[in-house]
Amino acid sequence: MIVDLHAHYPMHLSAASTLARMTDHHRSGWGDRIRALVLALANRVANYPASGEPAVTVPNLKAGDVGVILSVLYQPFDEIDLDRPYGAPPQGKYFADLESQIAAVERDIATRFSADAMVVKNAAQLQAAATEHKVALVHAVEGGFHLGDTPERVRANVRRLADSGVAYVTLAHLFWRDVATNAPALPFLPDWLYGLLFPQPSLGLSDLGKAAVDALVEQHILIDVTHMSQRALSETFARLDALDPQRQVPVVASHAAYGFGSLRYNLRDAELRAIAARRGVVGLIACKHYMSDGLPEPATFDESIATICRHIDKIREVTGSHDHVAIGSDLDGFIKPTLPGLETSAAFASVEARLAARYGAGVAQQVCSGNALRLLRYWST
Repeated sequence: MIVDLHAHYPMHLSAASTLARMTDHHRSGWGDRIRALVLALANRVANYPASGEPAVTVPNLKAGDVGVILSVLYQPFDEIDLDRPYGAPPQGKYFADLESQIAAVERDIATRFSADAMVVKNAAQLQAAATEHKVALVHAVEGGFHLGDTPERVRANVRRLADSGVAYVTLAHLFWRDVATNAPALPFLPDWLYGLLFPQPSLGLSDLGKAAVDALVEQHILIDVTHMSQRALSETFARLDALDPQRQVPVVASHAAYGFGSLRYNLRDAELRAIAARRGVVGLIACKHYMSDGLPEPATFDESIATICRHIDKIREVTGSHDHVAIGSDLDGFIKPTLPGLETSAAFASVEARLAARYGAGVAQQVCSGNALRLLRYWST
């Protein structure tokens, strides 16, 4: 079985309807429709596989033996808010948009796929999904800008997310929005050009970001350190050490890669050791751009597996264990082109067997599901 720590199931719902599904209900009329059409076109051209259909669907998840996904909630037109200047702080209404997306996912699964999938919010429900052979979708949030516009609202909204069963929040994302500084993560822009076009302040966490870290720890929601700048990573781990000096609170890098090359998005040795020191896990992304940085570019499924193994081996070398690596595909998260042969969730059906042939069944099970399920045990307590 595969546990995918980062997959964008809600993305195709965002473009499917301008009114009944996950559109921005604070805007209306033609602006709303245009946004949905733009997202639908962007998905087809720059996101979905050659078929033009979503990669992350319930049938694909079932076919790929993906038993659990961390289903990523993300409102792109709130992060790229064209009504606000670049770098503007979040608006409070973004959280309402996030909650509407949660409701839309739950409605979609309950009305169309209840025989094959369920949204789970605690350990008992996770076990029930496994017993009933259903795909378990666990809510996760990408982008701290969703959480609120004041530290007080951030803390209150994080409590609401805990009640909604959210397992982690990725605090940084694509652009500076006064929460956490981010590493460049637009594959079509080299890092140096991204830095010129989208300057950021010389800090890691803002007051909103610090409030978010504190609230997430309090509510047993995992902090996802993916997308963070080196300074944001450093400040996050320092704040965690102050809050939790015994290092009982794990962290996750839900969709990342080892830094064999020069891309600042990828993780280096010191960052891996910091994640491992908190019993954390790195989910390996299925994006060819990041996974092949500093390595030969894979052209076949066999070469993709070999690339994945290079990252597994390096993380094992740095951390001293296979306990800190998992799968975090980021499928339907605008990572096209993906690793060859891993274009949809269905393609993961043979991954565990391929890893077992190289490492043995025990390590393959750790990478494919065991390490991720360990994180979820923290979330569900």
